[in-house]
Amino acid sequence: MLPATLALVDDDTEYCEFLAQHLRSQGVEVAAYSDSSDLLADDAPYRFDFYVLDLMLPGVAGTELLRIIRKRSQAGVLIVSGRLGPEVFAEVINAGADMYLTKPVSFEQVELAVRAVHRRIMTTARTATAWKLDSRRSLLTAPDGQSVELGATDLMLMECFLQAQGETVSRDHIRSLLTHTSAAESDNNLHATIYRLRRRIEKATPVAVPLQSQQKVGYQFRAPLIAA
Repeated sequence: MLPATLALVDDDTEYCEFLAQHLRSQGVEVAAYSDSSDLLADDAPYRFDFYVLDLMLPGVAGTELLRIIRKRSQAGVLIVSGRLGPEVFAEVINAGADMYLTKPVSFEQVELAVRAVHRRIMTTARTATAWKLDSRRSLLTAPDGQSVELGATDLMLMECFLQAQGETVSRDHIRSLLTHTSAAESDNNLHATIYRLRRRIEKATPVAVPLQSQQKVGYQFRAPLIAA
């Protein structure tokens, strides 16, 4: 997984341009800077999803630039530099770098490092903002930590959404499951079943319920949902 946007800061203009071309060929929108001051002078220097920084830079030194970025962004940061030594490694990691590569390094190695760091960041972010379904305890936990106690029919629906992973669950599929429950007899109405689930969640948490109807098609849980 590669980030959508990336800032590349390196005073080796030839290396910077060829690395930028390589990353662009992989679908990344790259903004290249040969001076850290040029990045900081950008209209929105903290908008990027990822930063690749050299340490030996004109203007603000690489480690100080890293600290500035870290105060304003949680984006991934990869250091690619010729400086090597335990004290330098400790310095940049303590300043907030996610990974350090020592030059000379191939463009493919940089790409792999960017992919690894960005994947880890996205996985962490997804878990932090995810709804969590505990089927064994019949509990749905919202991103704010509030728990929703689920009835048998609610749990069955949520397990459908968990398996769908953001895709739409068809109305016909939900109806076929409800025919084997008492809900089909008591409600005889798919809308009522979905409405009760939505209201149950709304009463437990102020977090917006990401349960949406796709007209004449089915229902979609439009938020990260993971098994607890």
